[in-house]
Amino acid sequence: MLRVLVVDDQFLIRSGLTALLGAAPGIEVAGEAADGEEAVRLAAETRPDVILMDIRMPGTDGITATERILAEAEAEAEPEPDGGGGEGTGRVRPKVLVLTTFDSDAYVFRALSVGASGFLLKDTPPDRLLAAIATVHAGEMLFSPRALQGIIAAYAAPVTRDPHPGLAALTPREREVLGLVGAGLSNSDIAERLVLSAATVKTHVHRCMSKLGVSSRAQAVVLAHESGIVTRPS
Repeated sequence: MLRVLVVDDQFLIRSGLTALLGAAPGIEVAGEAADGEEAVRLAAETRPDVILMDIRMPGTDGITATERILAEAEAEAEPEPDGGGGEGTGRVRPKVLVLTTFDSDAYVFRALSVGASGFLLKDTPPDRLLAAIATVHAGEMLFSPRALQGIIAAYAAPVTRDPHPGLAALTPREREVLGLVGAGLSNSDIAERLVLSAATVKTHVHRCMSKLGVSSRAQAVVLAHESGIVTRPS
């Protein structure tokens, strides 16, 4: 069972998400939190696989909660220093999927730097939300189309005259994959479009990021837009 922690300060949204997840096969609701402080506590107690995280909450906000949750999970997973006699707890870092109104949350980008795995708007249809949970749990990053446009607007400069030097090192297939990453497609979407396996696409994405010297999918998205090589899905 994939265990999900729901974090939102609005009762109706929180209860609606809980009901949706509770009825979905293969998903178990690990708990509900109404603010960031409660989210940190429940994450430590229940150790969920995925956390649906609201951003704007009273007290400890979603970004601060995400940073603390992931840092604590990372610390527990690491072996203790010499002399401690322990080897860590084996705690797995949960994947954090941010649910936001985005247009009014300019500071949501900070969540990228603390380890969030994706962003969805709160009006996302239920089937897409369930698919997104599975996607981030599998280790992919995910952005709703509107969230992606916000990232681009905030961070991407106009198309540069001098292309990124790493682009020359990309194979034609890697360049094609990067263009689709820039359009916001997930690895599974790219695999379907290019008639490749998801594992092959994942390898291409990793090679692109290595050759371009970027450390996150979000940076790859921005670079694709700055370089003018985004492939618009038909």
